[in-house]
Amino acid sequence: MAEASLSQLLPQDAIAAGIEAADWRAAIRAAGDLLVATGAATADYIGEMHTAVEAYGPYIVIAPGIALAHSRPSPAVLHTGLSWAGMRTPVEFGHSTNDPVRLVIGLAAVDHDGHSSALSRLARMLSDPGRLARLTEATDPAEIHRTISEYESSEAT
Repeated sequence: MAEASLSQLLPQDAIAAGIEAADWRAAIRAAGDLLVATGAATADYIGEMHTAVEAYGPYIVIAPGIALAHSRPSPAVLHTGLSWAGMRTPVEFGHSTNDPVRLVIGLAAVDHDGHSSALSRLARMLSDPGRLARLTEATDPAEIHRTISEYESSEAT
């Protein structure tokens, strides 16, 4: 079975921009709420994402300004999905080099490797500084989703 595309794993309804978050917990909750709203996870998963950071530290801050909020596969994950929570004001997670965070991508995964190629595509997409700036500065979920879809179309050619 073919793996879902980024634009399938990240529906427009799972994208929000201009989020105000007082701290890392609120930023993760914002990404988690989007996963819950789109049916990828239950509200319990948000607590699991918080617990992961409490246990392991800010390892989820994977690049300057970008956090990948996630936890282990669990019954709280209903299907693999992504969310996109753009922060209005960058948030400190406590990472020594990659703080503050402007974008929190939520990941709910039903297993450990079924989403790996989507994460590879996401990393390639976000590694382009111009595209990353367009995506993090965009305030319209439809524009963000369209930019991701256009990237996938160009990558497929």
